Amino acid sequence: MVRGSVACLAAVAVLGLGACGGEESQDADEPAGTYPVDVVKATFPAKQRLADASVLEISVRNAGEKTIPNIAATIESGDKSGEATTSGNAQAFAEVSEQAGLADPSRPVWVLDAGPRGGVTAYTNTWALGRLKPREVKTFRWRVTAVKSGVHSVRYKLAAGLDGKARAVLAGSGNRAPDGTFVIDISGEPADARVGADGKVIKREPR
Repeated sequence: MVRGSVACLAAVAVLGLGACGGEESQDADEPAGTYPVDVVKATFPAKQRLADASVLEISVRNAGEKTIPNIAATIESGDKSGEATTSGNAQAFAEVSEQAGLADPSRPVWVLDAGPRGGVTAYTNTWALGRLKPREVKTFRWRVTAVKSGVHSVRYKLAAGLDGKARAVLAGSGNRAPDGTFVIDISGEPADARVGADGKVIKREPR
């Protein structure tokens, strides 16, 4: 089972730590600047079921004239207004339990089956796919399985690097950060399945 590497890009910017993963390593030589991007695609099924596999996919295009040093995406839990609610949260696709006295307050809503290929970084909920040339598109893709029913939300944020010097902005928006929120209703009913001719259980394919 693959676990997501987890931390908030805001914390990354404060810490200014170097990264690993992506196509190239990130270090203190990250160029400072603002880089416009377009979110070409951002999808995650709004209706899911327990034990059902789904795919969260975000495609981002470099809308500027400069190469983005290291395009990165952070996954957080959020509320319906889109505000992050991950204070104290150590995992992507998880929520913070309100129960007092827990050694680890993070409780998974989804199990991460596979993250973006080549995207692992030193941070716990941030993935990076390396340099992004002008007009080039790269796609972040997470395969997850729902393990907690109810209404939950996931927030994503995009960045142009891991050091906090290179900042991504949504093209044409002035200074707005590229982010978004998915509100997901996870049914407690089991996922659809059938028994194949060979006697094996066949589950529904990810949506």
